[in-house]
Amino acid sequence: MNTKNIYSPAYRKVYFEGYSNGLNPFFQVNFKKNNDAFNSGFISGRADYERMNGDVSKGIPQRIVTNKILEDFLLAGLLGLSIDAEGYTSYQLSIIRKWYLSGVEKYDPNESIYLFAILERNGIYIN
Repeated sequence: MNTKNIYSPAYRKVYFEGYSNGLNPFFQVNFKKNNDAFNSGFISGRADYERMNGDVSKGIPQRIVTNKILEDFLLAGLLGLSIDAEGYTSYQLSIIRKWYLSGVEKYDPNESIYLFAILERNGIYIN
């Protein structure tokens, strides 16, 4: 592959299509039929999926963890909120735990009280 290809809009478009398909645990790829951009994207997307959810070959979990989900757990830790861990596998919970505890380490009750007050003034209530 020529390194100039990775900067072209066409390459990036196909790469991100492959990446998106790699994040989908139900998608199976036939590398012989696709191009380098798609294959590279798929491999990268699948690696990210498996980093958060475990190997696809070991089964697809009931709930899928994404970067957005992990950020929500980090925020819950930062705000001192409890979390719902129902439906996640032990592998996923180990990943979630790291993100949540990272937020807990940075938790400041005074900041949370101030934030909750601002949210309530705007009609947003958190249990």
